Amino acid sequence: MNEIVNNIWLEFSSYTQLIIKGLLIGIIASAPMGPVGILCIRRTLRKGRIYGLVTGAGAALSDILYALITGAGMAFAVNFIENKQNIFWMKLIGAVVLFAFGLYLFRSLPKAVPESNQPQKGNGTLWSNFLTAFLLTLSNPLIIFLFLAVYNMFTFVIPNHWFAQALGYLSIVGGAMLWWGGLTWVLVHMNDRLGNNFAQTLNRIIGTLVIIGSVLTIVKTLFNPAFLFFLD
Repeated sequence: MNEIVNNIWLEFSSYTQLIIKGLLIGIIASAPMGPVGILCIRRTLRKGRIYGLVTGAGAALSDILYALITGAGMAFAVNFIENKQNIFWMKLIGAVVLFAFGLYLFRSLPKAVPESNQPQKGNGTLWSNFLTAFLLTLSNPLIIFLFLAVYNMFTFVIPNHWFAQALGYLSIVGGAMLWWGGLTWVLVHMNDRLGNNFAQTLNRIIGTLVIIGSVLTIVKTLFNPAFLFFLD
């Protein structure tokens, strides 16, 4: 009986970790204030929260396509990561890449999306707002390198298990939509308090958090202190 309970608990724990990792990956992939982030801010402030949300949903759909492509390309690594030495280097390299990404974010100045990417008549349909955000995000395949970095850092390689795969990728979508939902909520409820440099400030906050997370992962990988158990 105890063995059955332990097996159920272990399976529940592994799925919980998978969901948390997926949510974090979705947030990390969506958070940088590039053209789509600026587009979401503009549409939320000018048209309303629903337009900002569908813009984020379009970006999330593009992100999950790249996440699937990255995951399919890493499927061969299932046997590779069974070696603890390989896991060590994957996490370390992923954390270093994310550190550089966080530093870049902290120092970057977000550029506004060209006006031609926005509907010219009124607010446009929700579908057109969704589609323009999807295409704008899809035009940046370099996001694959970001997914590679976070997959390595979190050891997010899902074996041939359809339920785990679905759960992991749905969690990435959930993380992305958590980000866009939170961002649009802040924009609607704090519009009067936000300064002109809001996007740049947000990038600096996100960059700082990514840097801290990558440094903690490097420390965990190299020295394995007990208090960083949550990065396992």
